[in-house]
Amino acid sequence: MNTEQARFNMIEQQIRPWNVLEQDVLDLLMVVKREDFVPAAYKGLAFMDTEIPLPGGENMLQPKVEARVLQAAAVKKHEHVLEIGTGSGYMAALLAHKARQVTTVEIDPAIRSQAQQNLSAYGIANVDVQLGNGAQGWPAGEAGGAAEYDVIVISGALPFLPESILSQIKIGGRIVAFVGQAPAMSAQVVTRTGERIYDTVKLFETVVKPLHAATQPSHFTF
Repeated sequence: MNTEQARFNMIEQQIRPWNVLEQDVLDLLMVVKREDFVPAAYKGLAFMDTEIPLPGGENMLQPKVEARVLQAAAVKKHEHVLEIGTGSGYMAALLAHKARQVTTVEIDPAIRSQAQQNLSAYGIANVDVQLGNGAQGWPAGEAGGAAEYDVIVISGALPFLPESILSQIKIGGRIVAFVGQAPAMSAQVVTRTGERIYDTVKLFETVVKPLHAATQPSHFTF
């Protein structure tokens, strides 16, 4: 089977049946070559319905999960997106095709360097790859952009969404995140509808690896 047929099968057999139906998302998955972001040792798994290991114990998410996240983020061309957890750079590349600007934060220096190389090789100029801990958000001064983001995508799990992240989206903005602790975890879209008002929609239940340096909830009882 050739590469393009494998890509087509991934979309038609894994992604579309998982309720990813927006044509612009499906088209983008044909344009941005996932295999170019997969570590060399795992190229053969690029189109498989599985997570792919990255250095430092991180993973690329399953293709269908990436696609649902991208669809749920509903990024528009004028928007500034913050991604927390760059990984291979694949999600940043997808987001960059839909956004005005993407700021992506990676805590692991080696992974950040590889993601920069992957994005550079693709000629993507509207992604700023920052090195740091984004588990509490990424302040505007460090991001070099707007005071608040239109969209935040979090690629690893958090036990809860901290106020420091919730406060970084504009009113009308969205956060797509994996929230909870295994085995009780779900992908969620949180929309800021007012100054301190947030609407949460659960997309699907799943288990993904925790975001590095995520704040853990207190287990004290009173």
